[in-house]
Amino acid sequence: MNQESGNPKPIRVLVADDSAFMRTALSRMIESDADLKVSATACTGQEALEKIPRLDPDVVTLDVEMPGINGLETLRHIMKEFPRPVIMVSSLTQEGAETTLEALSIGAFDYLPKQSSFVSLDIIKIRDELIAKIKAAAGSHRRLRLRSNPPAAAPAAAPAVQQIRHNPNRSPAALVALGTSTGGPKALQEILPMLPADLSVPVVVVQHMPPGFTGPFARRLNNLCKVQVQEARTEETLSAGAVYIAPAGQHMTVYRPSSSRVAVRLSHSPENLLHMPSVDVMMLSVAETFRSLAMGVIMTGMGADGAKGMQAIAREGGMTVGQDEATCTVYGMPRVCAESGILQRVVSLQQIPEQATHYKQRTQ
Repeated sequence: MNQESGNPKPIRVLVADDSAFMRTALSRMIESDADLKVSATACTGQEALEKIPRLDPDVVTLDVEMPGINGLETLRHIMKEFPRPVIMVSSLTQEGAETTLEALSIGAFDYLPKQSSFVSLDIIKIRDELIAKIKAAAGSHRRLRLRSNPPAAAPAAAPAVQQIRHNPNRSPAALVALGTSTGGPKALQEILPMLPADLSVPVVVVQHMPPGFTGPFARRLNNLCKVQVQEARTEETLSAGAVYIAPAGQHMTVYRPSSSRVAVRLSHSPENLLHMPSVDVMMLSVAETFRSLAMGVIMTGMGADGAKGMQAIAREGGMTVGQDEATCTVYGMPRVCAESGILQRVVSLQQIPEQATHYKQRTQ
């Protein structure tokens, strides 16, 4: 099996959901790919906990709402007793979003929105998303163990920082644009609280999320951070020391309505992109508006969203920073930028917060 990919063993998945329909639907989607195999299903959290040590699946899909031991408690047991990548299956309600965000902070690899998965007519897209996330999760298993001991990962990135070129005449950054996807919610919850209350620049963030998730996510971050964090609103003026999260389902751009003011603009155009919001759309506007005063940061995530935007920032003379492979949940978006030669700095996740503050101080 799976000889075409050169991997003799398929990725084994355990599907845990109290709905027989969901177990069947997920199983069929998973096994439509020759590289994947459903090793077992479970209808309760307790059953999943009994089967995981016996079957040792590579990845677990776990319903948020389960009878008896709920999804969060099941996840906590998994991460403590036999840690492995877990993909949460969550409803698109505010409560479901908040529970999913809690799951990501506990250690879940990613999530799949249940409602859009089975109400939407675009089942092929949903299936492809599920398969891509399972494969990325399986590939992240070693990084999952590495992230449990982050101090050991930080020193490994230091030599790369010293090797990156630096322009001593560069002007201070006036805005930080940050893009991320898979692994981003947990990473942002780790680094944004490290920003100082007197941060001298605004920060704009695109995190790939389904509608209904970014509002609760921004509120969660705001409770954790010294700086103000909020979901961006159209025509809102950007302020230093504030973080603006792009709303799911809308592109976020920045522009200058006057020489002394920079504001946010939200739009559903362009519509033909894989992601809305798009990191590229946001960063292209940042490059155009701030030119050499922009700093672009690309973090963990699947795919290549952000590569064009980061390239534009670099072309305008701004600073480009990429998260290193060792601390990424998925080394996809940063890899594309690194291999394109557009990153001026490559740093660990823990070193990202100091980039805006240290860069500002060094160039004053």
